[in-house]
Amino acid sequence: MTRSNAREIAVHLAFALGFSDRTADELLEVSLTRENFEQLKEEDPLYNEFPNEKQRRYITELVKGVDAHGPELDGYISKYAVGWSFSRISRMAAAVMRVAMYEILYMPEVPAGAAINEAVEGAKRYETPETAAFINGILGSFVRGELPPERAKAPASAPAEEGKAEDEA
Repeated sequence: MTRSNAREIAVHLAFALGFSDRTADELLEVSLTRENFEQLKEEDPLYNEFPNEKQRRYITELVKGVDAHGPELDGYISKYAVGWSFSRISRMAAAVMRVAMYEILYMPEVPAGAAINEAVEGAKRYETPETAAFINGILGSFVRGELPPERAKAPASAPAEEGKAEDEA
């Protein structure tokens, strides 16, 4: 499983948090099981491969981080979605941005450019091209407005680096 796939699973779970009475821990406990992946792979090839331990830790950090920092992340989305109220943003678009913003703010080993690129590519699978462009704009403004210049200008990983094999996730 690539890091991109692990990130996409984290987006799915961040999205699911908005519809569940479960805590992030409870959602992760029932979601990151071989049985759940067996069930879901019939609907989505993303679930064909069960994540290894490193990938599960990565997914867990993202989901718990998005949950713990939800109001902060939503505040940034609102701040940089100029002319849009938060309620007009689809839940999937918000989940994509929350995951990217969490990575940018709290996972310095992930280049900001890589987080943005992955968010935009993920958004293209679930949203319209206009929404993907909207997400790109918000995340770009967020990085320029909130990060120190040296971190904001750090190059994104090359696609080959970002999508490395399972032990690199």
